[in-house]
Amino acid sequence: MIVDIYKGRFPDTEQELIKLPGLGRYTARAILVFAYKKDIAMVDTNIRQIITHFFLHDIPQSEKIIQEVADQLVPKGKSWEWHQALMDYGALELVKKKLSKAKSRPAGPFKETNRYFRGRMLDLLREKEWKRNYFYKKMITLYGKDIDFYSDMLKGLEKDGLISSSKTDIISLPE
Repeated sequence: MIVDIYKGRFPDTEQELIKLPGLGRYTARAILVFAYKKDIAMVDTNIRQIITHFFLHDIPQSEKIIQEVADQLVPKGKSWEWHQALMDYGALELVKKKLSKAKSRPAGPFKETNRYFRGRMLDLLREKEWKRNYFYKKMITLYGKDIDFYSDMLKGLEKDGLISSSKTDIISLPE
């Protein structure tokens, strides 16, 4: 695609980057921050946890809310340095806080984590493509939860480039 569509020029906008196979919003923004030093915010797992801890009183929020907060925090002209610092903090200090917190309370079972349910969703999509509403019904039948729970996860999987959806509301793994 880079050769054929972009004439050998690597895209330098989020809109162009997310058109590339396997690139979701996070990867596109990471490229823009680290390769092009663009003044935008990217949110990885550690940055999400930092924002949730320091700005949202450890109350989990939607990706949209986290991104809005992150967008407001980027110092003009310092996005590259800002993200380096946040990633270092997340890797060094936040890990210590998590470890001490984990010692004080037992972890829940893996079968109750988002990672578990995302895996089950991908398992179903490996079997075949699905009409979105039938997919929700199948997940609810197999694992409980509600449609909003699975809808949010599908949005996340699509943003991560792990699934795709058509205009006719068919969801599948990317080709």
